[in-house]
Amino acid sequence: MKSPICDMLGIEFPLLAFSHCRDVVAAVSRAGGFGVFGATAHSPQSVREELRWIEDHAGGKPFGIDVLIPENMATAGETNVTYNSLRARIPEAQSAFARDLLAKVGVTVPEQTVSDDQTQPFDPGRALEVLDAAFEFPIRLIANALGVPPPAMIEMGKRHGVPVAALVGAKEHAIRQVNAGVDILVVQGTEAGGHCGEVSTLVLVPEVIKAIKPIRNVPVLAAGGIMTGGQMAACMAMGAAGVWTGSVWLATVESETSEIFREKMIEAGSRDAVRSKSRTGKPARQLRSTWTEAWERDPNSPGPLPMPLQTLISEPALRGVDRAAAAGNPKAREMVTYFVGQGVGLIDSVRSAGQVVQTFKEEFLEAVEALNETMED
Repeated sequence: MKSPICDMLGIEFPLLAFSHCRDVVAAVSRAGGFGVFGATAHSPQSVREELRWIEDHAGGKPFGIDVLIPENMATAGETNVTYNSLRARIPEAQSAFARDLLAKVGVTVPEQTVSDDQTQPFDPGRALEVLDAAFEFPIRLIANALGVPPPAMIEMGKRHGVPVAALVGAKEHAIRQVNAGVDILVVQGTEAGGHCGEVSTLVLVPEVIKAIKPIRNVPVLAAGGIMTGGQMAACMAMGAAGVWTGSVWLATVESETSEIFREKMIEAGSRDAVRSKSRTGKPARQLRSTWTEAWERDPNSPGPLPMPLQTLISEPALRGVDRAAAAGNPKAREMVTYFVGQGVGLIDSVRSAGQVVQTFKEEFLEAVEALNETMED
């Protein structure tokens, strides 16, 4: 295909797949797309292990890495913030609310013992260390979410000749990213899973393309709710150079999600993917559950804490929920949630990642041919 994204990344089909699962990343790259490994939760040591595995299983095909360096969070500007020092800041009201929620469904979470040198979640310094380790491997893209990448990240990309991508959810964010020097914009509509804004993909993509055109020619990847090749064709008809996808890979056999969550995705409709601060402290779209409903709607809720504090409450709790649900606790099953976009309503089965890539290609071609037919006399 003729696309600047294909040229920049050395791929044949501009379908990018974000996943926390190395198996998905390798499978998508092998099938002709481009796998992007979500490394937010990793250390330099663990990301080396994951990228080494991906390199060994991607069949020589290119892949990339994604980190999360927020511009705005409760600890912005602070240095040497550890997990334990942050945990000491959590108000009792939120801790007690979470404990009561879990107790009502019969879930207990043992007290975590964390080393004193463990960094806070979403620590900017740790993310740069992870990127530094990643450059020991033949990565072809680095991406950041929740703000303009720090100058050090952009400099890393330029030094290694690797494009830097940034996720945006609003026109003004895109303009800032272009002026900062990013190479690719991932323009993500509110339909997306995870952290997202309030504007739909259908509106946001052409709005951003129009806004950045006078500044600099930066390829745009459309993101948010894209689950089919037909949607991909529509986004490229709007001017996108390709698409960035996430939720569609959660319903694959290789995915990191649990069998219970995959079952819940198949059962869910598009309105069951809700924006909530209950997991990270920032609005993030995830599957509606008794966890999200309690934090957002219970009149006794003290409200979620800002990022990164809420993560220290939610992640241990939801891991406990997953374990209890897997053991057969039906009330815990109702509480199971994970990041997923509104495209969940289009999921009706679990397939392999390779099959998903192939279906995208077939549907894309069908959509393009159908559009071409409308232009014939």
